[in-house]
Amino acid sequence: MTTILRIEASSRDAAAGSVSRSIGDHVEKLLAVQPGTRILRRDLAASPIAHIAQQTIAGYYTRADQMTDELRKATAQSDELIAELKAADVLLLTVPMYNFSIPSALKAWIDQIVRIGHTFTYDGTNFTGLVTGKRAYIACSYGASGYAAGQPFNAANFVEPYLRFLLGFLGFSEITFFSVESTTAEQSVVQANTAAAIASVEAALAAA
Repeated sequence: MTTILRIEASSRDAAAGSVSRSIGDHVEKLLAVQPGTRILRRDLAASPIAHIAQQTIAGYYTRADQMTDELRKATAQSDELIAELKAADVLLLTVPMYNFSIPSALKAWIDQIVRIGHTFTYDGTNFTGLVTGKRAYIACSYGASGYAAGQPFNAANFVEPYLRFLLGFLGFSEITFFSVESTTAEQSVVQANTAAAIASVEAALAAA
């Protein structure tokens, strides 16, 4: 049985025109064709993740045999989110670009799951990711155009490079992006670009 963990980062839902969620729907549909596929969903807009606090950070760097009840409480959400991530076979992120980067809601989730001794280790010289043997698919949307490699706005794209590095750091080796640009353009452009992205999803996942 395959478990898909889907993380929604857009502040808008599909009914309000979220393109990243729409592309994510197509990715999910193709990934979930196998009988028994289980899908876990976290909508970070509907149910925001708490930002890490001083006690959260303290808990991250406290040995298990020295954890207090207060530190366990401060790291409880991190424990829950990491357990979800490790239980999944596939991670599906739907991510719009907000002001050249990822939504703060997604950053809050990331800060809860990037945790030494749980999702990565450090031996004093090297970092090693502990979230291995999994696939990641990221559906991205960009209000403007020109963010791809070699294009004028590429240097302002802090979404794909960041997420690719981060997931690789955690141990993911198979990371696939599907992107739609110009989502604030006239409707015909948005529809054409969305259709092109859906076609790339279908081509990439036909044999998944």
